[in-house]
Amino acid sequence: MTRQNYIFTSESVSEGHPDKVCDRISDAVLDAFIAEEPEARVACETFATTNRVVIGGEVGLSDQDKLKDYMERIDAIARECIRDIGYEQDKFHHQTVEITNLLHEQSAHIAQGVNAGNDKDEGAGDQGIMFGYATNETEALMPAPIQYAHAILRKLAEVRKSGQEPTLRPDAKSQLSLRYENGLPVEVTQLVLSTQHSGEDQTSADIRAIVEPYIREVLPDGWLTDKTEWWVNPTGKFVIGGPDGDAGLTGRKIIVDTYGGAAPHGGGAFSGKDPTKVDRSAAYAARYLAKNVVAAGLADKCSIQLSYAIGIAKPLSIYADTYGTGKVDESVIEQAVAKAMDLTPRGIRNHLQLNKPIYQRTAAYGHFGRAPDEDGGFSWEQTDLATELAKNA
Repeated sequence: MTRQNYIFTSESVSEGHPDKVCDRISDAVLDAFIAEEPEARVACETFATTNRVVIGGEVGLSDQDKLKDYMERIDAIARECIRDIGYEQDKFHHQTVEITNLLHEQSAHIAQGVNAGNDKDEGAGDQGIMFGYATNETEALMPAPIQYAHAILRKLAEVRKSGQEPTLRPDAKSQLSLRYENGLPVEVTQLVLSTQHSGEDQTSADIRAIVEPYIREVLPDGWLTDKTEWWVNPTGKFVIGGPDGDAGLTGRKIIVDTYGGAAPHGGGAFSGKDPTKVDRSAAYAARYLAKNVVAAGLADKCSIQLSYAIGIAKPLSIYADTYGTGKVDESVIEQAVAKAMDLTPRGIRNHLQLNKPIYQRTAAYGHFGRAPDEDGGFSWEQTDLATELAKNA
């Protein structure tokens, strides 16, 4: 059995964190191409620093003339992302930042392995391993530390953008240490919150006075106690933030994007990659399956691993781990999930309807633990397979 009494910590970063600015731009580029052509190929990487954004990688449309037209839109796409996040500071402003577009056509050698042909199905866009995880400790079937670390920052972004807290700025990080008792979170032992602000004379105490009511609103009753230690802007002033304060890069927050360290990670980032890349689509499928296993009551916790080879359609392996909480053997779960879903790249895309411009919204506050959207966003968070899995298992 897994441990029942312990302290576990996870962190989140806001949409204004330099790496998240880059994730947002990369996913906005992806959405623009998929909106034009649902099976567009995109592998977009973004780098940001003081007064500069560099965008590179590979893109592919069936119509080369349209590809040229879309290349001209990249500058405007990036500026709109920066504007919506809220950057209007002297050395990183959506109107004045210098943007360099180095995107180019997808490699023909990669395309030949991925594309379907007369004698083969569409292959995986790369080799690799992907993990999905779910636990019944929260309603979203997510680990509590990462779920609530995200929730804190989403709330602060909401009141910042509404004008309710005009001195808050986009760059922020949160971290929660939760004490578990009998396997369930019961208390915040340590709370870390660092947020960029505009006032040169604002102290850590001033910032705590601003953010504490919102943090208390977000966290469950009773989690914050007299023993909880608060660390709000522990270094003091945090006025210079975003890519002006620290360079950013797509794909550097993979643990923030997933389960906050509570589950294994295959190592592949998500943002900027179209769903033929199993780094992204198979990780979504693995989360979908793990969540449905837990929703079906087959386990209190479940991790699903999938593995792929570039150019090969079927997964090379399926592995389930229920951490001693399973109601049936893991091998039964492995057979049930394989039967419930076509896990080829095309099968995943069709089942979860991933060929849609739904990715920009995933770039901050986690790819998992979010409510499914009516337009197909976060489709991997549905639990519509639970009944079938329970029956098959």
